[in-house]
Amino acid sequence: MTKKITIWFLCLSILGTHFLNAEEKFLSLKKNKVNVRYGPSFNSKIKYIYKKINLPVKQIDQKENFRRIIDLKNNSGWIHISQLKKSNSVIILNDKTLFKRSSNFSEPLAKLEKGRLLVIKNCENQWCKIVTGDYVGWIKIENLWGSTK
Repeated sequence: MTKKITIWFLCLSILGTHFLNAEEKFLSLKKNKVNVRYGPSFNSKIKYIYKKINLPVKQIDQKENFRRIIDLKNNSGWIHISQLKKSNSVIILNDKTLFKRSSNFSEPLAKLEKGRLLVIKNCENQWCKIVTGDYVGWIKIENLWGSTK
C-alpha cells in the first residue's frame, strides 16, 4: 500500500512540474495595438496598450482564452489569445553586429543597439537570420530576450 501511494505522489509531482513549466513560453503580439487588462476577461479594465507588432512577451499563466504575460520591463497583465501568436521575435540585450552570413568572418552589415526588436526568419546552430527595419542578416544567439525556437 505504501509503495502505491509513493508511486502515485511521484507521478503527480512529475506531472505537476510538467504542467507548471508548460505554461511559461514566449509569444509575440499579432497587431500594432494590443490591450493588456487587469484580469482575464473583456470586462476587466484596460491596464495599458502595446503599440508594437511582433513584440515578444512571456506567458506566465493562462485562464480560458486569456494569457497572463510579462514583458522585458516586468510589466504584466492579461491579453486575449487572439492577439498573440507563436514567438517570432526577440529583443537584443546588448549591442550586436549584424552579419551578411552566419559567421564572425562574414561581412558586417550594421551595428544593432540594445533594445532593438528583431524578427526571426530562421535559426541554425548558434545563429539566427533576422529582419529589422531595412536590414536582413545574421546574428549570434546570445544576450536575447525572447525565444529563438
